[in-house]
Amino acid sequence: MSDDPPRRVLLKLSGEALAGSGRKGIHFPTLEDIACQIAQAVSDGLQLAVVVGGGNIWRGGAKDVSWIDRSTADYMGMLATVINALALQASLERHGVPTRVLTAFDMTRVAEPYIRRRAIRHLEKGRVIILAAGTGNPFFTTDTAAALRAAEIQADAVYKATRVDGVYSQDPEKFPDAERYDRLTYSEVIQRGLGVMDTAAVALCRENNLPIVVFDMTVPEGILKALRGDRTGTRVEG
Repeated sequence: MSDDPPRRVLLKLSGEALAGSGRKGIHFPTLEDIACQIAQAVSDGLQLAVVVGGGNIWRGGAKDVSWIDRSTADYMGMLATVINALALQASLERHGVPTRVLTAFDMTRVAEPYIRRRAIRHLEKGRVIILAAGTGNPFFTTDTAAALRAAEIQADAVYKATRVDGVYSQDPEKFPDAERYDRLTYSEVIQRGLGVMDTAAVALCRENNLPIVVFDMTVPEGILKALRGDRTGTRVEG
C-alpha cells in the first residue's frame, strides 16, 4: 500500500552516496543507478529538487587538515558539491531528464545562480533542479541547505537518503539492539539528539511544517520507492 506521492519534493543525497562502497570519489555505476531511479520518479509527474553533499570529495572536518580554517574548508566543500551536481546532471540528461544546476554563489560558466522564482519555474516546466554550493555560507551544512531550499520552493517534504532503513535510537551497526522508529516528532529528534539531520535543519523543517522522510537508498530501487510514496523508513513531522 502506497501513499499518494507528494507533488513537489526535495531529495537530499550525501556526497558519499555517489561514491558507492568506496566512500571516495564518484562511482559511476552508482551514479547511473541513482539517475535512472530519479528519471523514473520524474516520469510519474513528480517535481523534484536535489541537494547533494560533497563529502566524497572533500570533508572539512578531517583531522589532518586542521590547519585550514573552518570558513575556507567549508567553501572547499561547497565547490565539491558543484562537482557532484554537474556529474549528476550529466547522468540525468543521459536518461532524457531535463536538468538545471543552480548554485548558491555565482559560477555562471557552469551553472545558473540560485534564484527562488527561477527554481520554481524550472520545476513547473518539468525540469529537475540540482541545488549546489549549500547555502553559500560557511558554518552551515548541506542538511540545512536542503531544509532552507525545500521551504523556499514550497516542497511537500524532504527525503533524506541514507544507508540504513530509518532512524534508530543508536547506531544500529554498533548496537544491534537499537530501536528503530517509524514516526517521530521534530521535538523528539532534537531532544534525543537522534542525528536525523543537524539541529538547525530539523528546526527549520519544524517551523515550516516540512515532513522529513529518512530512508535506505541501498536497497534495490530504494530512491524510486521512497519518492513514489512507499511506506518506508522513518517519517518526522508534527
